[in-house]
Amino acid sequence: MEEENSMDRDPNIRKANASLRQSPAKENTKTSKKNEKQQNLKKGKGDEKIVNNIPFYKLFSFADSKDVLLMVIGTIAAVVNGMAMPTVALLLGDMINAFGQNAHNSNTLREVSKVALSFVILAVGAGIASFFQVSCWMITGERQAGRMRSLYLKTILRQDVAFFDIETNTGEVVGRMSGDTVLIQDAMGEKVGKFVQLFTTFIGGFVIAFLKGWFLTLLMLTSIPPIVISGALMTNVVSKMASRREAAYLKAGVIVEQTIRSIKTVASFTREKHAITQYKKSLHKAYKSGVYEGLASGLGQGAVFLILFCSYAMALWFGGQMIIQKGYTGGDVINIIIAVMTGSKSLGQASPCLSAFAAGQTAASKMFETIYRKPEIDSFDSNGRMLDDIHGDIELRDVCFSYPARPDEQIFNGFHLCIPSGTTSALVGQSGSGKSTVISLIERFYDPQAGQVLIDGINLKEFQLRWIRSKIGLVSQEPVLFASSIKDNITYGKDGATVEEIRAATELANAANFIDKLPKGLDTLVGEHGAQLSGGQKQRICIARAILRDPRILLLDEATSALDAESEHIVQDALDRIMVNRTTVIVAHRLSTVKNADMIAVIHEGKIVEQGKNLNT
Repeated sequence: MEEENSMDRDPNIRKANASLRQSPAKENTKTSKKNEKQQNLKKGKGDEKIVNNIPFYKLFSFADSKDVLLMVIGTIAAVVNGMAMPTVALLLGDMINAFGQNAHNSNTLREVSKVALSFVILAVGAGIASFFQVSCWMITGERQAGRMRSLYLKTILRQDVAFFDIETNTGEVVGRMSGDTVLIQDAMGEKVGKFVQLFTTFIGGFVIAFLKGWFLTLLMLTSIPPIVISGALMTNVVSKMASRREAAYLKAGVIVEQTIRSIKTVASFTREKHAITQYKKSLHKAYKSGVYEGLASGLGQGAVFLILFCSYAMALWFGGQMIIQKGYTGGDVINIIIAVMTGSKSLGQASPCLSAFAAGQTAASKMFETIYRKPEIDSFDSNGRMLDDIHGDIELRDVCFSYPARPDEQIFNGFHLCIPSGTTSALVGQSGSGKSTVISLIERFYDPQAGQVLIDGINLKEFQLRWIRSKIGLVSQEPVLFASSIKDNITYGKDGATVEEIRAATELANAANFIDKLPKGLDTLVGEHGAQLSGGQKQRICIARAILRDPRILLLDEATSALDAESEHIVQDALDRIMVNRTTVIVAHRLSTVKNADMIAVIHEGKIVEQGKNLNT
């Protein structure tokens, strides 16, 4: 329990939560926002969205004390490193004066040696500063990005099912975990140190230039406003194009994920070309945005360098005039030109940093919105009642419910159902009547809009969610296995299960016989989605997984409907054995599945039209 709530107790997370308290992402629990999102769903979950940026400083919301120290050291080192180039401008002026003023006497070597020694000292200082600048910012960027990835995954896993119905999908989550975090890391890592260095160079260059000759410096400053305007326009366009490109790539990722996950269906309907076509359409949108982004970046940087070099030409000509009229030395003119050149050039070199910051802000916006989203049904919430045990009485009292993805389609309106503890109740009816919805409400995947779901007379909302779910076992129509061993899939139902417990569960599930025949037994890998096993074998492993946690309530959602007759008989026999002394709710179509039920309820259009005991029992 302590580990589950570590994210809420972390002072950095609380600090970050406070900083974003006014963010729209924090209003997700409000009814008006929820209804708005539900209405937006009608436009399609996969529609392209333009993501707004967040303030740059909020990228560092997850920095701890060590990160702050690294950023401070990195920033100081970047400032020192940034002063290296303006210092070079000074030394170049001294070098020119040393050569020019001592061209025909014996002091030349001595004066030049002094300048050379200054270059050596500068080289050592710049090398050390550069090391600390790059290493500190890269380390802290990696640390914070890793923490962000972890928090994003934790937040995704704590969300309610409605979040996955209306706000995200697998491809988007994977895309943000793998792609967006790289952009964010780039924006708050080494690029920050580089920008501080370049900004320091800009300030230092102009300070030296003004000290050496303010009039010539002012003349060269006329090039700054056009440079700033060019950079601002470029950054604005690049930010918008990056947002559109990101949305297109996310949509392309969803297409790939769905195609690979359903490769057998795709192949059987020969829809490979269709998938490729859809993928290419998304890539073309990303390509167009990338082209516009590249054109904007190229045009912006080209304009910056065009203005810079024109200003250098003007400065050289005017510097000659100042030597004649104002008594400037050649070193003074070179000092000013090189200092202004260095400072101005640093603005152009900062453009990629600004582009990285804009891309990072865009990428972080949706991730931060998710990280700070408070789910209505929070599986990480430690509040709620925990009893010694439950009897298993279930009651749905005057329940009104519609799915968040289809708010206008009423599933239940005043629905009522009572299931006594220790009995087996079967729910039958045509598809779409609401049978599986009962299972979802008992598991508390969703909350009813009105009415109550009660267990042992206690509102389901009053229980601690993780505790009450530990008392419920679910076997679905489609067996879900992970790409690991049979043993790992079974023990997914209970941490720290012993070999004896696993063996007992497989025996009850009628899975022990086929497992023993496998070369590696429990250590046999099941493949992606259990592809190495038959449907009946996969279902029996899922049953063993449910048995292992010894639930008081067992939910069977059409657990045998996808099996052939022989596999159904084996699986049904296993289910009959594990339903003893448990409250069992069966959703089924076939009469053979419910023949041993204590009570059968026929559901039609969200209402119980018939209910009674099985006459064969």
